[in-house]
Amino acid sequence: MSTSPSMPNDSISTFDQFIDLCSRSNDFVTANLNINSSCTFIAHYLKTLVDQSHLEQLIHSLQNPHDAHEIKSLDQLKQYNPFEGSFVTNDLDKIESSVFGGFLLIQEEHKSDAFLLIPITGKQGLRTDNDTDVEFSVVGPKIGFIEDIDTNVHLVRMQLRTPRLIVRELTVGTISKTKVVMMYLDGIANPDNVSMMEARIREIEFDIILDTTQLDELITDNHNTPFPLFTTSERRDRVVFALISGQIAVSTDGSPYFITGPSTLFDFFLSPEDYYLPWVLGSFFRVIRITGVVFSLFASALYVALLTHHYEVIPKELLGRLIYSRQNVPFPPVLEALVLEATVEFLREAGARLPSRIGQTLGIVGGVILGQAAVDAALTSNILIIVVSLSALTSFVTPIYKMSNAIRFIRFPMIILAAMWGLFGIAVGLSFLLLHLSRLESLGSPYTVPFFPLRAKDLNDRFIRAPFSLTSNRPGYLRPPFLKRYETPKKQRKKSKIDEEGYV
Repeated sequence: MSTSPSMPNDSISTFDQFIDLCSRSNDFVTANLNINSSCTFIAHYLKTLVDQSHLEQLIHSLQNPHDAHEIKSLDQLKQYNPFEGSFVTNDLDKIESSVFGGFLLIQEEHKSDAFLLIPITGKQGLRTDNDTDVEFSVVGPKIGFIEDIDTNVHLVRMQLRTPRLIVRELTVGTISKTKVVMMYLDGIANPDNVSMMEARIREIEFDIILDTTQLDELITDNHNTPFPLFTTSERRDRVVFALISGQIAVSTDGSPYFITGPSTLFDFFLSPEDYYLPWVLGSFFRVIRITGVVFSLFASALYVALLTHHYEVIPKELLGRLIYSRQNVPFPPVLEALVLEATVEFLREAGARLPSRIGQTLGIVGGVILGQAAVDAALTSNILIIVVSLSALTSFVTPIYKMSNAIRFIRFPMIILAAMWGLFGIAVGLSFLLLHLSRLESLGSPYTVPFFPLRAKDLNDRFIRAPFSLTSNRPGYLRPPFLKRYETPKKQRKKSKIDEEGYV
């Protein structure tokens, strides 16, 4: 059996050692399986992993009086059991992975040269519905993934019914032995990207993988950035769109999320809902989304810069209201803004950790009460409360939750730079931000493409949602072997009723 630097030195080399170690767990069962008087089999399984109804069905079918006298070996037992996927092996690695995957292990009494493994995996504890919880949309399908990897693969295959959809299964986690699935479209995804993704996953040395988002950090190109370099999604339509564009999708068993890559910065501001609306409306909402992100980044910092260093540029009509709202506030604008921003984060974290109904009440009531009390106590200005509230609100317009977290984080250093150097500090922060973004890569591909490096042909579906007549090609920066997605729809002029009837 293979070992790893993160595993104990006392490796398991025999089947008896494996059974002895498993027997230390209370949910490991060893029982005699008496089928006939001439041959006795021993069954081993983990009762927390197998389906008890399938186990009873197996035992009942094997004890059929018409067939029991014929079963005298593991090969015959394999032939008569009603479950597909059974196999006989003596490979200890396969035995370990199968038993901890919900297989029933059967051996002949007093023999340890071959073992039969029968899949009777249980499905208890899985959700019966799979609506999206985080990436919700009003228009379009609402099918999301669940914690069962086989179900998730089934959902994708139901949408992409083509033999070109390649599914590769890997194992990650020296203790958890978590099944990882990598999916891509053969002939569409770049082979170099596929090889790089598979190599990074195979090189992972980690003890336990609990969620797909852990893989995001383990295989990322840069571990010192707040920006997510792979798109995380629970929506089937987003993952399918990534696959047909030439990206690679990865998920782990026990997680309702997929990560897709190579990703760009602008992938995080695209919503599948944009493509279910007329392109004019989809473009409008996308522009609103990007504008909201820019406002969220700089609104509070701009307030601090103007009141600290550049109050002379404020119009007289607005300056009077600002002076009136701050005349009794004892704190400087930077401390006022940081405390309010931190308060918003406290409310968000508390609302996320509490039960849904209580969390919603806390967010609304707590925000209103604290805001009003802070203004009445002259601890902050009512104008800053409006700015911070709008800034917090617009940070959530990003469809991908991990990107909204990064945006909220960046607001704090922007506020500090604005307090130190005013508008020049904001310019310095923006310069460092753009420089940092331009140096990032996702699976070896530039993060800011198609703007840097410039790819003019791929700009038509970034800031606006271009009509389908202009998006017939896949993004060139993904370097797909087959660039064409579909033939450009031809415009057909419909004859009006007036033309058909000859009216003038």
